[in-house]
Formats: sequence, structure tokens, C-alpha cells
Amino acid sequence: MKDGALKDPTHLYETLRTADHAVRPGFGVHEMALGPDQIVPWHLHSEISDTFYVIEGTLRLKLRGPDETLILSPTDSYKVAANRPHQVENAGEQPVTFLILQGIGDYDFVPL
Repeated sequence: MKDGALKDPTHLYETLRTADHAVRPGFGVHEMALGPDQIVPWHLHSEISDTFYVIEGTLRLKLRGPDETLILSPTDSYKVAANRPHQVENAGEQPVTFLILQGIGDYDFVPL
């Protein structure tokens, strides 16, 4: 785990809802809903990847290395590799709900 890494970053940002659907050592499936002004701040994971799958609403995914901004709509998915900085935000006026598949490896959240 990198210096400054957190096991629980939930004090850094607010969500409308979070739920764990499948969590086991090295892998997890989580559901998150963000309101129009809610953002998961810039961070990376040193070992795991994040795969985002949008259920409803519009998700903006900002990435570094290289710099990219993606807009994901329902049924869109995108995998962010380990060690790639990213920020997650609602890109619309309505809530966005999405799944995050995280693994395989130990979870950490490295704020940037």
C-alpha cells in the first residue's frame, strides 16, 4: 500500500447512496449514487482496477496519464487500470447510479 493510502475514504466525499453487493478478499462489487453536485475526488488505487458500469444517469470520468474525460451513459462501462489517477462525478441534472467492480487485489484509496 502506498504512503497516504486509505482503506476507508468515505469521509472525503458525500454520496446519495452506497451499497456493497459482493465483497470478498481481493474483489468487490459496489453500487454508488451521486447527486448533481457530488464528486469522488482525484485518487488512484495502487493494486486494483475500477470497472464502472452505469445503471442510470450520466457519469463523467476524468483520467490522467494520459488526460481524458469520458461521459458514460446507462449500459456503458469503462475499466480504470491500477495506478491511473481518476475522478468520478455526476455529469447530469439527475442522480447517477453505477456499479464499481474492484479487484483483483487489496483495496486502497490514494488521494491526490
